[in-house]
Parts: sequence; structure tokens; C-alpha cells
Amino acid sequence: MSRFLAFLRKEFYHIFRDPRTLIILFGIPIAQLMLFGYVMTNEVRNVKVAIVDHSKDDLSKRLSQQLLSSGFFQLAAIPNSESDYERLFRSGKVKEIVVFEPDFAKNLMKEGKAGIQVIADASEPNAAQLIVNYTTAITNNFVKNEFLKDQTPLGINIKARMLFNENMLDSYNFIPGLIAVILMLISAMMTAITIAREKEMGTMEILLASPLKPIQIILGKVVPYMILSIVSALVVLTLGMLVFKVPVIGSFALLLAEILLYIFLALSLGILISTFVDSQLTAMAISGFVLMLPSILLSGFIFPIKNMPIALQIVANLMPPRWFIEINRTVMLKGGGLNEIWPNTLVLMGMSVLFIFISIRKFKIRLQ
Repeated sequence: MSRFLAFLRKEFYHIFRDPRTLIILFGIPIAQLMLFGYVMTNEVRNVKVAIVDHSKDDLSKRLSQQLLSSGFFQLAAIPNSESDYERLFRSGKVKEIVVFEPDFAKNLMKEGKAGIQVIADASEPNAAQLIVNYTTAITNNFVKNEFLKDQTPLGINIKARMLFNENMLDSYNFIPGLIAVILMLISAMMTAITIAREKEMGTMEILLASPLKPIQIILGKVVPYMILSIVSALVVLTLGMLVFKVPVIGSFALLLAEILLYIFLALSLGILISTFVDSQLTAMAISGFVLMLPSILLSGFIFPIKNMPIALQIVANLMPPRWFIEINRTVMLKGGGLNEIWPNTLVLMGMSVLFIFISIRKFKIRLQ
């Protein structure tokens, strides 16, 4: 028994002396708990809303103020006409538009009812339904508090309109997000193992000593997988359109160009990962586990980024799928063009250049 206890102590010493083991045992569970705890929430916060008040009476103004002071909504725009509605939604400036009917207070007091139209961006159907439910609850609570002593039953009829996804189909939300996640995982993983394989087989030194320049070696690794990834992207997009009936309202050529840019970015990231590891197994682990969870949780694919804490929003902005999913939804579901997605496109281009630059620098260091 004493020998067994001594052996146990030795094993504990080995565990506590190995930082990597401690990270796996304690660091990863804590990080996952914090990540899931803050990201997985059904609450909505800081929703950008536009208010159109055709009545402009005291009651409509007080109800508008009640919505904005609730902590769930932020006034982002005041449209001048209905023609501005879709433009605001396509640009992502608002997620909801609240429209008060003319003579709002007069109708409520004389007829016992008045109407409000709530238009929500249903390209994210779950979030849109939550936003409408919050608006309805705040409105009903306002009426209850304002006319509690009034014996006459009063009510506000809220007519909800779900823009870009009137039938509230989940496929409209998941397919554009799945395209981004699938391409990121497949493209990055395929390229991450290429240079790692060369290292394991001992052929990396031959490549580095060859007349090829680092940029030529990298592009030589990227181009074949880029062609295969394009084919994969077309297959996924076609299945989404034919099987799940997800439309492409905007320019199909623009969507393909953005997919091409995103694939190049994912391949560049895979090459970057492979330059930091020495084995295929490590490359696959980093590509699969490090990219998969953030790509799903911090990209806006399932959970709205605006609902996350500021720290996680900053991390989410570093995730390439976060920008590409917005592009997909804007082009496919909202019919947006380059005017709406050019900031996201610039971010993807900048990330691609950065990843390629770091990869080339790593190659030059090895050559020296």
C-alpha cells in the first residue's frame, strides 16, 4: 500500500507540473462554462428599433418612451416613408420598426382599441419572434398601468409582420449560417494538415530548399483545395436552394464572389495553423475543436451577437464566420447588394491578407 500511495503521489506531481494537463482539466471546462453561460440566452438586449409615429399624440409618445426605456430597445432611426423600411433592414441598422396608426390615442379612448404595426427582420426567426413578444408584453403592460382605474376595456391591437421570412422557416436562418460554418471547418481543416503532413513525412525541408519562393509554396498548397472547396460550396448552396427552398433574392454572382473570398480566407487560416504545428493530429485538433465551437457560438449563427457581453462581442468580431453569415443573410434573404455588405467584405479581405502575410513570414523564418 505504501508503494501504491507513493506511486499516486508521483502521478499527482506529474499532473500538477504539466501546464497542458492542467489547462485540459481546469481551463477548458471553466472556459466552456463561461462561454455557454453567457452566449446561450433567450434574452434580447439593445435591439435597434425604428419608430414611425403617424399620430404624434401624447399617448403614442409615452408608449414609445416606455419601449425605449425598457432596456431592451434602442432608437436607431426615424424613417420618413415606407420606402425606407427595407433599406434600413438590409443595412442592418434596425431589427424592428414600430408603426403607430393615425389618431392612435383618439381611437383608443373612443373606440376602446387602437392599432400598432410591428415589422421585424425575420432573417433570424427566433430573435424576431422574441423581439415581437417583448414589444407586445411592454405594450400590454403600458395599457394596464395607464388605464388600471378605467372600467372600460381598452386594448392595443398589434399586427406583426415578419419581413424576409413571413412563414418563419428555421431553414432561412440555419442554411446561410451552415454554409459559413461548413466551409470554415472543411477548408481550414483540409489545408491545416497539408504542411503538417509535409513535416511528418520529412519533405518540408526539401520544399524549403527548393527554388520555390514561400508565396509559391503557400499558393501551391491553397489552390487545389480552393477549387475543391468551391465545388463543395456550390453543392451545399444548391442543396439549400432545392431541398430547403432557401431563396437567393440578391445577386447570385455577388454571392458567389463572396463565397470565393470566404473560402480563400478559410484556406489561408488553415495554412496559418499548419505553420505553427508539427503533426497532422495537432493540426486537425486545432482546426476541429478551436474553430468549431467559436464558429458556431460566436458567429451569430445560433445566438445573436448583440445579446452577448461586450467582451464576447469583441471576440466574436475576430471570427470570420461572423462577417460572412451577415453577408449570406443580406444577399440571400434580404436582396442586399454591395452597398450593404462592403464593410464585411473589407473585413474578410483584411483577414485574408493578414493570415497570408503571417504564413509567409513564418516560412521565411524557417528558411533562415
